[in-house]
Amino acid sequence: MEPLHRRQRKIHCDPDPLRQNATLVMLVRNFEIDDALSSMRQIEDRFNRRYRYPWTFLNDEEFTQEFIQLTSGMASGDTEYGLVPKEEWSWPDHIDRQKSRASMKKMEDDEVIYGGSLTYRHMCRYNSGFFFNHPLLLKYDWYWRVEPSIEFYCDMNYDPFKFMKDNNKAYSFVIAIPEYPKTIPTLWDATQRFAERYPKYIAKDNAIDFIVDDQKGIKGPYNFCHFWSNFEIADLNFWRSEAYTKYFQWLDEEGGFYYERWGDAPVHSIAASLLLSKERIHHFADIGYKHTPWLRCPTDDESYFSGRCLCNRHENFDEHVYSCLPKWFQIAGK
Repeated sequence: MEPLHRRQRKIHCDPDPLRQNATLVMLVRNFEIDDALSSMRQIEDRFNRRYRYPWTFLNDEEFTQEFIQLTSGMASGDTEYGLVPKEEWSWPDHIDRQKSRASMKKMEDDEVIYGGSLTYRHMCRYNSGFFFNHPLLLKYDWYWRVEPSIEFYCDMNYDPFKFMKDNNKAYSFVIAIPEYPKTIPTLWDATQRFAERYPKYIAKDNAIDFIVDDQKGIKGPYNFCHFWSNFEIADLNFWRSEAYTKYFQWLDEEGGFYYERWGDAPVHSIAASLLLSKERIHHFADIGYKHTPWLRCPTDDESYFSGRCLCNRHENFDEHVYSCLPKWFQIAGK
């Protein structure tokens, strides 16, 4: 039987006794090592070298010794390496595989991004419903999702985990963007039926007006706005909650992760918008970040002229016609 994980410990004095029960998480393949190290280097230099939070790496295949050596050498804190269970990275039993393959073929023919990829669907389902219950993550309350090949432009001179905890936040983001409609044609229909069946899970003072225009509520059409989940700092216990567990199970039974191409970003975003009060969702306006093809840069003078950030504030997705951030500011009262 393959080992569940490997651990690399570092000998150091904890620099902050108030450090939160948190980890940096990367779902990554062995061949992505160069991109993983690039992302790590920036997060370490801009933030983590001062706090030494641990890194948790997850993979659907066993990590190579080279990957472990290089990433543990880059990290300022401890590192752990986990294997994704096969049953969480494969078609569930209730999925009609022939129907799923036909859907992938049609999406590929229609040139839908990742439309023909089964691996991408496994990844979206895993990030939507399982990562937070991986044995390596069960001991943590908070996580910061880090993708391979991101750019991180600004020094963080405070602990975002502590900020989230102290201010009763449960979910945070930096970029908001519309999802491709062809990837989720029935996701909102399924969500509406969930809300009708389980109204007790819908939060008071929620953020539904971020995802539905004109104050039409749950009966209105989805506007496809979502928080871009390649960056998120969030409370793991939100994903483990009864409300979110029920929501994911409902969606999983619908089969849209395989019959369509439901992404974890719209799933996370709809869940946060409905199941949390809007005050518990936070936009990190002081973070400069890029995940190809979009980047955002803080526009305030302090960030720009002090040297805290190294990015072009005039090349900023916040102001792009496709950005959903103005919609967020409208409902959040910013």
